[in-house]
Order: sequence, then structure tokens, then C-alpha cells
Amino acid sequence: MLRSLVIRLITSVFVFLVIAIGLFALVRLAPGDPIDMMVPPEVAGEDRVAYVARVRERFGLDQPLPVQFVRWFGGLLTGDLGYSYSSGRAVSELLSERLGPTVLLMGSALLLGLIIAVPAGIIAAKKRNTIIDQAITNFSIIAIAVPSFFLAMLAIYIFAVQLGVLPSAGMYSSGRTDIPDLLRHMVLPVTLLGLTVAAPFTRYVRSGMLEELNKDYVRTIHAKGGTPARALRHGLRNSLISLVTVLALYIPSFLSGAVIMEQVFAWPGMGQLAIRALTQRDYPVIIGFGLYVAVLVLVCNLIADLLYSVVDPRVRTGR
Repeated sequence: MLRSLVIRLITSVFVFLVIAIGLFALVRLAPGDPIDMMVPPEVAGEDRVAYVARVRERFGLDQPLPVQFVRWFGGLLTGDLGYSYSSGRAVSELLSERLGPTVLLMGSALLLGLIIAVPAGIIAAKKRNTIIDQAITNFSIIAIAVPSFFLAMLAIYIFAVQLGVLPSAGMYSSGRTDIPDLLRHMVLPVTLLGLTVAAPFTRYVRSGMLEELNKDYVRTIHAKGGTPARALRHGLRNSLISLVTVLALYIPSFLSGAVIMEQVFAWPGMGQLAIRALTQRDYPVIIGFGLYVAVLVLVCNLIADLLYSVVDPRVRTGR
């Protein structure tokens, strides 16, 4: 177990370095010049050329690409992600400020989604081919099919504009930083983002439970007089291995949904910062955000491997 964990850690570090190099190359080779976004509109002619030259020299963009990469990679190895072109602040500082709101939004929505999905999937599997099963399945299909930004705009129109019972943007109201106000602002984005989690995972849980409930060990439990609850408990435990796999792979893509919600609800998270950096061609922030996502992917896969041994003892014993 320990040897396997060490190998995975070494592999993850190597993969991270490869991703970092790829991100740098892709961002720097993309069309467009970030300096053009920084030139004041009143600067033109020779003054514009001189201004662009000074700014390029200040950010080291006048150096050949290999030299830029060596400097950037050396900083990365020491934890320095560089400085934002637009604000001049350290990228690590900017991302750290936005990390908390993003984690709060994603974590709350993921928890809500699983709280909905696991019981709904179990009920749908237990009530297979009944009206309840069809209702849960149809609701999941609708939630998957309808774009999340459309649901967000519809929710804002109904609950914020028409009814006026919930805020439509931000984490806090002006002049407030208390928890009750935060919870009110979380209701719409967390609920809608949680539905995007619950919809596919309900189907995953239902499918996994149906597969497990049709296996011989479940029939053996019933034959020996075991209760239906005991059969469901064993079936759920054995189906968790596939659920853990899907969950680990889903969390990074789940971040894209969080980015949309952050934009629609003006939630001050990393996604909102990344979109602003894309429009401004702020290379260091774009690369920093990509590296954070890469770390998220690698950590999620590592956690999934560790959870395998908890959920399924056969993985721990190597059988």
C-alpha cells in the first residue's frame, strides 16, 4: 500500500511538470498580444511603439521564448507563479484570495448533489420500472439536458427579480459580512450547481445498485432470511467503488460548471478571475489557474485511489 502510494506521488509530480510545460507553451503560442490590452487609447504613433517596448521589457516579454520559459519554470519550482500583467499583484496571492469562495461554492454544491443523488438513485433502483423510478429518471434527464446558465438566469428572474426573496449576485450584501447573509447568497448558486451534480450521479447510483442487486450474493442474503435493508446496504457498499471513480473524474469538469455560476451570480471565485484574465490575455494568471486545476485533477485521482482500499478491501489486500 505504501509503495503504491509513493509511486503514485512520484507519477503525479512528473505529470504536473509535463502539464505545466504544456500550459506555458499553449498560452504563449496563442494568438494575440497582452501588451495591446494595456496600451491607453490616447497613446498612438511613435509614443505607442515606445510604450509597448517599455512594457514588454518590464515583463520580460522582449526576451526569446526559451529564456522566458527558463525564468518562469525556475520560479515555478520555488512556488513563484509570477505577477499579473493587469494588476501587478502576485498570481499566487490573487488565486489564494479567490480559492476560498470557489471551494465553498463547489464543496457545498457537491455535498448537496450527493445528498440528493444517493438516496434518489437507491430509491429508483429499488422501485425499478415504477412511476417513482420513471419520475426520478425523467427529472435527471431534464436536469442534464437544460443548460445550467439558462436555469441560473431563470432562477434569478423568478426569485430575485419577481419575488425579491433571494439576492442575485455576490457573496454578501453591501456593508454586511455575516453568515446569515452569506447563506442567503449561497442558496441559488449552490442549489443550481448541486442539481448539475445530482442529475448524472442519480443515474450512476441507480445503475450501480441495479447491477449489484442482481448478483448472486444479494440473492444469497435473501435466501438466508436477510432483510431488504441489509441487501441494500451491501449493494450500496459494493457499488461505491464505481461511484468513487466517477466522482474523482467528475470533480475537475465540475469546476467548469462552477465557473459559469460564478459569472452569472458574480461570485468572487477563481473562475471569475480566470475569465477576466482570458479577456485581458493575462498570461501568468491564466497559467496559474490552469496549474490549480491540474493539481485538483491529480489530488482527486490520488484520493480516489486511497478510497478504493477503504471501500473495497480486495484492493487493499491485492486480491
